[in-house]
Amino acid sequence: MSRRKGQNPKLRIGTRNDGAQYFYFQYWLDVPGVEDRKRRREILGPVKTAKVTGLTKTEAEAKKMQFLAELNGRSFTVPSSKTFADAVKYYREVFAPRMLRDSTFSIADGHLRNHLEPDWNNMPVSRIDIKTVNDWAWKKKRSGLSWVTVKNILRTMQRVLSASSEGRVPFSQDGLAIPERDKMQMSINSRRNVSYSWDQTLRIVEQLDQNDQLRDGRREKYKTLFLLAAASGLRTGELLALKTDDIDFERSTVHVDKSVDRMRKIGPCKNVTAYRTVVLADAEGQAAMHALRKFLKHEGLVFRSKNNGPLAETTILTQGLHPAVKALNLPKAGMHAFRRGCNRRWELARVSGAVIRQQMGHATADMTTLYTGEIPVEQVLKQFQLEPNGAAKAA
Repeated sequence: MSRRKGQNPKLRIGTRNDGAQYFYFQYWLDVPGVEDRKRRREILGPVKTAKVTGLTKTEAEAKKMQFLAELNGRSFTVPSSKTFADAVKYYREVFAPRMLRDSTFSIADGHLRNHLEPDWNNMPVSRIDIKTVNDWAWKKKRSGLSWVTVKNILRTMQRVLSASSEGRVPFSQDGLAIPERDKMQMSINSRRNVSYSWDQTLRIVEQLDQNDQLRDGRREKYKTLFLLAAASGLRTGELLALKTDDIDFERSTVHVDKSVDRMRKIGPCKNVTAYRTVVLADAEGQAAMHALRKFLKHEGLVFRSKNNGPLAETTILTQGLHPAVKALNLPKAGMHAFRRGCNRRWELARVSGAVIRQQMGHATADMTTLYTGEIPVEQVLKQFQLEPNGAAKAA
């Protein structure tokens, strides 16, 4: 006696006289010596409810497949009944508190609440693969999200699944079905990220004097901050975590060993290479150190709020940087534009790649190259200025 191979009977829900529900399915059996097949019913167990301890639909489906496999003498691996919601619960309650900074979890939690949980919570983890991920990614792309945002959300999804599955991730972003034209546009956009040159920084600093909304103390603070950002290439969090004893005016150095996160908490740096001492020996660095010496009249945080805590980056942008670049008709960007401009300036000045990588705190040479981006035409022309004898001037 065996089940007719090829059948995949539908999982059904039955109701008993007392109103209790249960999972069952029907299947056909081939009986030796009998022409007609026999129909059989298999009851799997009660339906899980708030009051009844029973089976979820996923568990019942797995139990059905196991029964049919055993009936035919085949081995069958029961798929996990764990859903994405279970993985998220473990991520929030166990993994994140142990392994993530508050700011990192804050971003991931936004991805989960706004995009992942509404679409994936009831999905069994065993059914999440590159096909289902691609279908979802295209739905998000059509809703208006950029591919960069979609990839960042999926990175959070991978981390959630990996955290509860001993590092195993059911899909790789290498399999994302992103059209070649979109991949090229993403690369073009990354090369065109805004960067502020030293000359533009000086104009921004000068423009702050025209901002009547700023008090003198706040104005000088922002001017010094922008100059140091453009001269040193420090990340925003690193700048806002600087203390007076991190500055060595005699050696013209800035020591970096901490950073402010998105929650305005001072903590560890981004990675191992971020722990460094930045040397400000060029003309731009000396100008920034001069402004810093003039500004620094207190102990503790160099750029502190009125409550003696770290400044808020959003306040710096809305009060200082964005009004200035708008008045100058410069492209609007965040503090990171000063960092990109510093990287480009050092590279055009032919500073050693290894030195730039160390100064910037980059983990790889590729990242340093990426920061250079597309060089503006006016800076290219400056590199091709000619000597009287017709030879190209050294930059």
